[in-house]
Order: sequence, then structure tokens, then C-alpha cells
Amino acid sequence: MLGRTAHDLYWLSRYIERAENMARLVDVAYRIGLIPRGTNRNQEWGSTLKSAGCAEGYFKKYGGLDARSVIHYLLVDPENPSSVRSCLATARQNGRAQRTAITSDMWESLNQTYLDFSRLNTAGVKMSELPDLLTWIKQRSALFRGTLLNTVLRRDGFYFSQLGTFLERADNTARILDVKYYLLLPQNEIVGGGIDNYQWSAILRSVSAHRSYKWVYKESYKPWRIAEYMILNNEMPRSLRYCYDEIANALGALERDYGLRHECHDMAHDSRTRLADANVSAIFQSGLHEFLIDFLGRHNRLGSEIALAYNFTD
Repeated sequence: MLGRTAHDLYWLSRYIERAENMARLVDVAYRIGLIPRGTNRNQEWGSTLKSAGCAEGYFKKYGGLDARSVIHYLLVDPENPSSVRSCLATARQNGRAQRTAITSDMWESLNQTYLDFSRLNTAGVKMSELPDLLTWIKQRSALFRGTLLNTVLRRDGFYFSQLGTFLERADNTARILDVKYYLLLPQNEIVGGGIDNYQWSAILRSVSAHRSYKWVYKESYKPWRIAEYMILNNEMPRSLRYCYDEIANALGALERDYGLRHECHDMAHDSRTRLADANVSAIFQSGLHEFLIDFLGRHNRLGSEIALAYNFTD
């Protein structure tokens, strides 16, 4: 496969995943903003910008925090390269360039999603329309993901798409946990109170793990349990451990197909082993923030090594 084709398929999947992640972050911020409390409600919108990696660009453009501006910047602002609009536009551009490398079902799903979203009024999204819009974005992402999984041959194109999806997903989960774990701590509220529980559930909702957490632990929200679930559980589809299982599997398939092993294979194996051998007590003793920063550093280096190994860049 040409390096350009691998690049486009990889980033197509990354941008679709990023659009969905952005919708999830906005949904959580919106939900928490509905809680009556005395603290500054803009705090959660600031947390959302940090989780999305968009704080610098937002403050450069808008200066101060307010919900409508943040929603506009994260969803429809064409000047934000990570907004849902920008992600869908770039994903469509990549898909269009590789029409012969993706199935017709994938293209129809991607193209229709872009066309429908582009009809939105870029001047702003009404608060009353926000929940339905966010649900629609998540559903369209799931539709594209479903068409990919059910119509693509298990060849190199599929594995590059898998790499894009799970590299983006692992990055998002780590950032959500690192930022929100601290910024969503209860203020002027007892631990275990109503607001406290809602805040912890918000972290789980952002990775679609709200109900499954209860199935696994059958107990109320506990910080260390949430961290354990989002980092180490190999059955939860958005945990770091699960993402690295998928990343390692995709790289292993590429190694078999091409008969070549690169530095990225060893890096992915090392990160996967670290997650498999880790336990949440040791993570908390050494510091959750420090663990996640180290993970993100290694994760970003892995992305660079994959681009180098397969001759593509962002």
C-alpha cells in the first residue's frame, strides 16, 4: 500500500473518532452545567477545553469563558482544526482521495454525515438543540465505524484504520481522566453526596462506561475504581488497556503482511505490557497525573514512530 493511502486511511479514522470524542466532551459539560450549585459553572467548560486540547486556540480567539462560545468553538468553528466540523471535513477529504480503498457503504455514511452537518448554522447552536445534535454525532460515528467493521477486507487498509481509531481513542481517554479527575472533584459538597456522584458519573459517561461500571463493580463511584476501569480493564472498549490490545494486534497484522518489524512494534508491545502488569494501587502511589503524563508521552512517540515506519505524516 502506498504511504499516502495508509496516511489517509489512518487519519480518516482518527478524525471520525475525534469528532465523536468532541461530542462526548461537550455532552458531559452540558450535563454538569445543569446541576444547581454555587461554584462557577464555567469551570467545567474550561475543563472541557483542556481535555480536548483546544484551550490555547480558544482563549486566543475569545479571551473569556462562556458556554456558547465554547460550544461553537468545539462543534462548528472552522478555525478550530479539531472542531467536529473540521474533523468531518478532513475525514471526508481523506475518504474522497481514497475512494477505491474504502467501501461504498463507508463513503456514503461519511459523505452524508458531512453534508448534513454542514447545513448547520455556523453562527451558533441553540442550547435546546444541543442534546439531540450530540446524540446524532455519536450515532453517525457509530454508523461509520459499523460500516468499516462489517464491509472492509482484513488487509492492510483495515489495520491502518484500526491504528487511527485506537490511537485517537487512547489519547482521548487519558486526557479526560487526567484533566477531569482533578477538576471534577467536589467543592463545598461531601464526598459521596449527590453532586459528587454526578461528577464522577460524568467521567464515565464521557467514555460510554456509565452503566458498564456498575455491572463490573456493583458499587457506588469510587475514584480509584474509575481510574482502574478506564486504564486497566481489558474488556472496556475505551480503556487504555483495551486500546493498546487493539493497537498491538493491528501492528502485529501489518508485521505479518509486510514481513517487517519496526521500532513502533516494540514500543506498542512495551506499553501494552506496562498496562497489563500495572495495578491501580501502584499507579496512585506513584501519582495518577504522573502516570498519565508518562503514558501520553510514550503514546505520542508511538504515533510518530508509526508515521515514520509506514512513510506517512500528519
